[in-house]
Amino acid sequence: MFNRHHFTADSIGATAAARVRRAALVCLSALALAGCAQPWQQFQQGADASTIVARLGPPRESYDLPNGGKRLMWPTQPMGETTTAADIDATGKIVSVRQVLQPNEFYRAEIGKWTKSDVLVNFGRPVETAYFPLMKREVWTYRYLEDNVWYMMYSFYFDDQGIVRLTQKTPDPLHDPNRRNLF
Repeated sequence: MFNRHHFTADSIGATAAARVRRAALVCLSALALAGCAQPWQQFQQGADASTIVARLGPPRESYDLPNGGKRLMWPTQPMGETTTAADIDATGKIVSVRQVLQPNEFYRAEIGKWTKSDVLVNFGRPVETAYFPLMKREVWTYRYLEDNVWYMMYSFYFDDQGIVRLTQKTPDPLHDPNRRNLF
């Protein structure tokens, strides 16, 4: 037996029109999302630091930089995965604004060289800290989103002198579907 389909010009035209409408809706959605600039994408280098404070509010953290400038931070931790950091020069002008809780920023940390102070200035206060007595390591952990998909935790392990000896990334248990509703 043959399976015969009868198509009319009207049914073909309706199907094509539906496809065009769907494609247009997808394109408009993508454009709308692209138009939603992240906080760290809305500022120009050289602008006055007051522009970022006016837009984001007072920073929750502020650190002195070696060149006489400051790093201002707006973290979303403990539950969020981003920290907007603005480097301000000694004259009060924006040098850069970026999201620092991401792999390419974490990977800049140098094992055996970076200290607790370096980690603090680069990433802000950790979401959690712990001490492992058998390892003799203090651990600072940051929640972040990898590739805009994976909820992760990035940890820095410090020796007794406060030097980074190990880093580790692990899935964020807060977003693990197997660990939900355990109680």
